[in-house]
Amino acid sequence: MNGIGLTPAAMCCAGIAVFLIGLLAAKDHIAGARGLEKIVAAANLCVAVPLAVFGALHLFGPRLVMSLVPPYMPGRMFWVYAVGAALIAASLSIAVRIGVRWSGVLFGIMMFLFVAMIHLPGALAKPDRIIWTIVFREMSFGGAGWLLAGTDLDARRGRGASTLIAVGRVWVTVALIVFGVLHFLHPTGLPGVPLVKQMPAWIPGRVLIDYVTGAALLAAAGSVLLARSTRTVTACVGGWLLLMVLLIYGPVLIGALSDPNAGVQIEGVNYFADTLLFAGAVLALARASRPASSM
Repeated sequence: MNGIGLTPAAMCCAGIAVFLIGLLAAKDHIAGARGLEKIVAAANLCVAVPLAVFGALHLFGPRLVMSLVPPYMPGRMFWVYAVGAALIAASLSIAVRIGVRWSGVLFGIMMFLFVAMIHLPGALAKPDRIIWTIVFREMSFGGAGWLLAGTDLDARRGRGASTLIAVGRVWVTVALIVFGVLHFLHPTGLPGVPLVKQMPAWIPGRVLIDYVTGAALLAAAGSVLLARSTRTVTACVGGWLLLMVLLIYGPVLIGALSDPNAGVQIEGVNYFADTLLFAGAVLALARASRPASSM
């Protein structure tokens, strides 16, 4: 990886390693699924890979993350490494589908704590579109963890599954609504999680892509609220987001990694992983929804 800094290289390697591990663990499950269910079967993989990427960022670029730790927390560097190790452990658990009831719950709690301790106070102190987008993004990530945990518990007839799924469904749906509206208000941003970065000028039909993505996100939210064809609609929207990750974020990532600035490289990896994780949240929502024949 000539020209790529240590931290972004570690992030990419961690993501690739967990992808291969998760793909090996899920190959029979994916092969046995039919139609849209093949996309739904990739939910764990789409969540696990970004967690490994973010875990590597904490472990190999701790000083880049330490500023996010609230100053009142003792041993701030300890928490950076602890969170990094926890993210790596959760990514492996979710990838191989072992102990997801615990890793999903704990990851969700971690994300909700991040919102309560870091992002929400910042949004209330200096409100703007980006910080509120991050608040809803992190809540949807936590919701994804609880959806995966609830689905795992439900499959084993465990207690508490319905509560986890209900809470997870709420937060992912809220993010779908907020992000869907933002795509119409800011129709040249990168699709999926609408943050600062804009789509490159070489991409044709940038506004159309954002409008289609926004409409898809709102349609997914509507299917949840109306309890109509939720599994089918959210699976399609998750598939669309995965397509965006491959066709748009993939080239953006390659361009970022070719830049000599390590900060630009890390930003490119983060954008790719963020959107992949949001796609995983939507697919986790699909997985937690009953098939149309069961409703």
